Amino acid sequence: MANISRYDPFDFTVEPFDDLFRGFFRPVRAANSEAAVQIKMDVKEDDQAYTVQAEVPGVKKEDIHVTIDGNQVSLTAEAKRQTEDKDGEKLLRSERYYGKAYRSFTLGSDIDDAAAEAKYNDGVLELRLPKKAATSARRLEIH
Repeated sequence: MANISRYDPFDFTVEPFDDLFRGFFRPVRAANSEAAVQIKMDVKEDDQAYTVQAEVPGVKKEDIHVTIDGNQVSLTAEAKRQTEDKDGEKLLRSERYYGKAYRSFTLGSDIDDAAAEAKYNDGVLELRLPKKAATSARRLEIH
């Protein structure tokens, strides 16, 4: 025996078109969205400097560029595809990312770019960014 229930048009606890439209609103992902690389980083601060550790796997150190402008730091990295064709060999599936990645962030105080240091080891870029010494206020004499 089937359960029969009476439809009450004034019952707002159940949305009548909920099941009808449920299939239309699924999250959509672009085909290459999972392949896009992101530069993930940790930023630490002490009294004298900032320390940044950024993960940049699969990139040669010649293809990493760091730009410092005041208190803004920009990282650019490019992973290049290494094409090595062999006779009788064909690529079945490629999931590795090739292309440019860019990351920019602003720090709390200006950076002394002349004393900044960068090291790259095992896919991790480590930056030591010393803070600029605060300039003291100078009083001008009026003549």
